[in-house]
Amino acid sequence: MKDATSPRRDVYGIINDKIIEQLEKGTVPWQKPWGKSGMPTNLVSSKAYRGINVFLLASLGYAQNFFLSEKQVQELGATIRENEKPHMVVFWNWQEKEAKEGEEPKKVPLLRYYMVYNVSQCLGIPPERIPEVSRPSDPIALADKIIEEMPMCPEIIHFFDKAFYDPMDDLINTPEMKYFDSRESYYGVLFHELIHSTGHQMRCSRKGITERIVFGSELYSQEEIIAELGACYLKNLAGIETEPTKNNVAYIQNWIKALKDNTKMIVYASSYAQKAVDYILRVDWEKNVSEQGEMQNPLQEVMPQDQLPEPIKKQSRKVKSV
Repeated sequence: MKDATSPRRDVYGIINDKIIEQLEKGTVPWQKPWGKSGMPTNLVSSKAYRGINVFLLASLGYAQNFFLSEKQVQELGATIRENEKPHMVVFWNWQEKEAKEGEEPKKVPLLRYYMVYNVSQCLGIPPERIPEVSRPSDPIALADKIIEEMPMCPEIIHFFDKAFYDPMDDLINTPEMKYFDSRESYYGVLFHELIHSTGHQMRCSRKGITERIVFGSELYSQEEIIAELGACYLKNLAGIETEPTKNNVAYIQNWIKALKDNTKMIVYASSYAQKAVDYILRVDWEKNVSEQGEMQNPLQEVMPQDQLPEPIKKQSRKVKSV
């Protein structure tokens, strides 16, 4: 079995090809809901997968998103069904780079992978080892809670008839909820803009927000996919059904082009999206990195948990006529 000791394969290229293959079939992997199947999680460690792994595993369409390695299957006294193929999970392996004379040695992240199987691909796993998947009872209330508890949440207004995040004034505008097809659509758009807002220099400081960028540029495309991935993650977490993007054909073609132009974009965008979600949810990223190899991430922009400011008083959502 191939694993992290197989350095010759272009892991970025493999992941990129998997995403493009689904896009060319008309499926946007990050829009595939996993709410009913649960967050992709390792069955043995009970640790949720992160970054691009979430979308790779969730898009497989299993009834239960519990996965485990071949070794873990064996340790449970179970077996893998005949002719079943494993699925790739990536992680960052930090290696020390040889330093030039007079310089301090540095560690650089290298993308590696290992393979996992879904519980449905296995025989003999004790039923009591597989948890039941629970879903939020009130998705809208949970969505509101996510927004209310975001550190330094930007002001949210309903004034203009389009949705955007303004980094200069640090505010989000969306149309009023009544102009959306559903409440779920409203929160999907609002989550998208909230992810953009994490790029502000006082939060996660991403170039796609802190620098002037050109529409259609690579940096613009990356920032948009960060917002899409992060918003889909938050919607699934809240239990809000993910809806296909309008004008899906043009949307998909744009992403296919962007990913073909830069094979590393999807991996790095998903890392930034995970960081943005971590910031909004106040996840203790430093602790997670130390405990889980598959959660390691080379992007250092999010402040450690002990440096996050206390939540400021929630800005009122000013509802104004367009």
